[in-house]
Amino acid sequence: MEYSRRHVIFGGSALLGAGLLAACAPAQDGAAPSAGGGSSSEAASSSAAPSPSSTRPVIPSAPEPAGKPVAWKDVAKVPHLFFHSLVVDPEKAFHVHGESDGYLNYMVTQAEFERILPQLWALGYVLVSPHELYEVGRDDVVRARTLMVPENRTPLIISLDDCSYYEYMEGDGFATRLLVDDSGRVRTEYTDQEGKTTIGANDLVPILDDFVRDHPDFTLNGAKGVLALTGYNGVLGYRSSPTMYPEGPELDEAVATAKEVVAAMKETGWEFASHSWSHRSMAQMSLADLKEDCERWIEDVQPIVGPTDMLIYPFGADIAGIEKYSGPEYEHLRSLGFRSFFLVDGSSKAWGQLEPGYYRGSRINVDGISLAGAKDGSRPVLDEFMDVDSVLDPARPESIHAPSYVPPEERAAASSGAPSASPSS
Repeated sequence: MEYSRRHVIFGGSALLGAGLLAACAPAQDGAAPSAGGGSSSEAASSSAAPSPSSTRPVIPSAPEPAGKPVAWKDVAKVPHLFFHSLVVDPEKAFHVHGESDGYLNYMVTQAEFERILPQLWALGYVLVSPHELYEVGRDDVVRARTLMVPENRTPLIISLDDCSYYEYMEGDGFATRLLVDDSGRVRTEYTDQEGKTTIGANDLVPILDDFVRDHPDFTLNGAKGVLALTGYNGVLGYRSSPTMYPEGPELDEAVATAKEVVAAMKETGWEFASHSWSHRSMAQMSLADLKEDCERWIEDVQPIVGPTDMLIYPFGADIAGIEKYSGPEYEHLRSLGFRSFFLVDGSSKAWGQLEPGYYRGSRINVDGISLAGAKDGSRPVLDEFMDVDSVLDPARPESIHAPSYVPPEERAAASSGAPSASPSS
């Protein structure tokens, strides 16, 4: 395979826009997602949407008092929200030639994330680790764990995709790397429009760290979140990939510094997952390509973050449909130690599948597309977690996502010649 240093997450944005999120959506009340990459649920996605005003949550000022701990009824149904790196400077990110559509569609701003966290906390959500949901026995069988959650609390997983600060993002209004400051805290490095570089909290990791410090009841047992890492541009803002960068002191320093950041994060409740090496759709890879991609992740990223049993699919593109995993792709991933797999489902609050060989769970994208869908009522799932109207950054355009974005149901209707549906029709 040939790889360019300009591999970007938006290389697959056409997949998302063409219906990948819709194709992962459960049909009804917790039903399993349809086959990843398929189109069977696109028709269902055009059903009448609820009125936005009827589903807007009322956000209290603080959570209800926690009750006695009780066993969570189904660990296969724990909600999971995911984000990408936060936009620090919307004026730069949303007006970058060639990339602004992607930033609008797939990112939230720092201001939006800082508004989301207090609402999650006030609604009674508490952070948990995926490893609190399942365990792998000595017999290599995956089983449910008993998750004790206080009454009036709901477990929640948060993950962050692509925390690599890719080369294409340089100068576009994002932080540039994570680092450990003199006090031992993980912070971001950020350079503003005037060229001033500061160390602070300008991305999800340090912002969430600070929020949990001030609201320790927001985590159940100390968990923070999961970072899903690729490898082609290195990790955490360090050009640490031996595959892509020349051997020498700069590469050695990048690897060593990234390891220091990972160690500091693990001590404070962060975990790491594979997000593939190249950020290509695993659902579309040949078995040979899948094996090569995994090998590169093991060579480039695993020495920095350590072994992981979690795989978060690029674009949410699962290697199978709702049927139980089987076949050579699954067997190879399992041979590498993966025991939990995460797809994307932007329609229901939670979906999961627990089998003797694996745990499989859905994630909800929080981005310009989902924020717009919540506001107009076409994708109301975020109403379970936040009041979108109060979250939205006024720096966004009226469309919220990119004006050029076409929802998958409208694409499907246009290709079939049928009239497109809209929430107001």
